[in-house]
Amino acid sequence: MNTRVTELLGIEYPIIQGGMAWVADSQLAAAVSEAGGLGLIGSGSAPAEWVREQIHQVRERTDKPFGVNLMLLNPCAEEVAQVLAEEHVKVVTTGSGNPEKYMAMWKDAGVRVIPVVASVALARRMERMGADAVVAVGWEAGGHIGEATSMALVPQVVDAVKIPVIGAGGVGDGRGMAAMFMLGAEAVQIGTRFVVSEECTVHENYKQKVIAAKDIDSVVTGRSTGHPVRSLRNQTTRVYLQKEKEGATFEELETLTLGSLRRAVKEGDVATGTVMSGQIAGLLKDCKPCREIIEDLVREAGAALEQAGALLR
Repeated sequence: MNTRVTELLGIEYPIIQGGMAWVADSQLAAAVSEAGGLGLIGSGSAPAEWVREQIHQVRERTDKPFGVNLMLLNPCAEEVAQVLAEEHVKVVTTGSGNPEKYMAMWKDAGVRVIPVVASVALARRMERMGADAVVAVGWEAGGHIGEATSMALVPQVVDAVKIPVIGAGGVGDGRGMAAMFMLGAEAVQIGTRFVVSEECTVHENYKQKVIAAKDIDSVVTGRSTGHPVRSLRNQTTRVYLQKEKEGATFEELETLTLGSLRRAVKEGDVATGTVMSGQIAGLLKDCKPCREIIEDLVREAGAALEQAGALLR
């Protein structure tokens, strides 16, 4: 599976692990990279020195390429951006903001920059700024999302830019991966499937809630604030949605979920914590090593593409 993305990043398979805050640590990133994909450290709201430590830990586990996701709303974003340049990480993906002011510094350090986008307009803007590729994420994804589905968004972004497009949102197996290729993507970014990997360090309660989820068990909160988030239904999502319906203020809603993702990931509180997950949770029935997950994805994608070719003959 050789694409412009595999050549750009020096990886074996066009599979990128999502940079999930509190979830994507050095252990998961190293396992994905060692298996031939691109592992990402999710910096979330972490301080710069934690990110530096995680980078060093990945390098102790693998010599394969890996990257870091920088949430630009992080209060420590300036310091983290500097660390990424100093450490000469292979790739930086960015979300929740404009990475323009860091682009020259990263480029000088040899860092590949791949912003996450949820619209054609933002994809075009990132290309003009010098991005090496973009991740087009559909609303099927877990965590922070836009409003367009992957099926609608990915081909429009592909048509709008010349740089490679990585499809994200709704990919849980090789069929989804093949579908992204058919839409014009040259790689996929996958989050939820790697949450239920053996190397992922999230609490077992979190993994089991994802595995037990059905197709209708995810919900989007935060539309009223302009920051929609997809997670699995629980006590917190029910209260949040009711408060949104009643016209609660941004501050009230923020207080309700403050620290809730960490509680779910680290403490296993899947009742009042936030269990971010994509809609593909209903596809996931087991927990496997990252290497097996990637091997399955590649095998299933190949079979799906062969079947599609046969149907068109």
